[in-house]
Amino acid sequence: MPTSRALLLSSVVLLATSVACTTAGGVSLRSDGSPGSQECPEKALEAMRYLKLHVGDAALVELDANQMRSRRITLYDGEIESVLMRDLGPLETTTRLYGQVWTSGPQAVVRYYKAHPPDGDEVPICAVARLSEDQMRKRPESKSGTAILDGSMASAVVVNAFR
Repeated sequence: MPTSRALLLSSVVLLATSVACTTAGGVSLRSDGSPGSQECPEKALEAMRYLKLHVGDAALVELDANQMRSRRITLYDGEIESVLMRDLGPLETTTRLYGQVWTSGPQAVVRYYKAHPPDGDEVPICAVARLSEDQMRKRPESKSGTAILDGSMASAVVVNAFR
């Protein structure tokens, strides 16, 4: 990791050390079971400003670190660990993204709350997994609490609030 990136990430880590990770516990659910709106914590917004991550910045991500390069994957309600396959600003390829999955609605919803670069400490962020053309839509054979998806990749997109 170049020295300037290391210094930048170290500064962000110091800034964010007092922040607890946002969890799904405070997220209201819509009538279909998908998560409702949620604000991005101020510390995550501040960290993203320091990292120069802007709303709409995106990078390719393997949705589930345990099912990489699979033709079809199953996501489960709860925590998820994803892997960046391309750089997202100063967050390098292989950075781990940690977040939450909801499968109750018509499509899987993935929200990311922190990033862990390969040579750094965890940093709070706000990002979502997205694909065009309903590709996060669950396959009909998905059972309760799961979402079977065609393919293991999506885009991790930086947001300033979860809608």
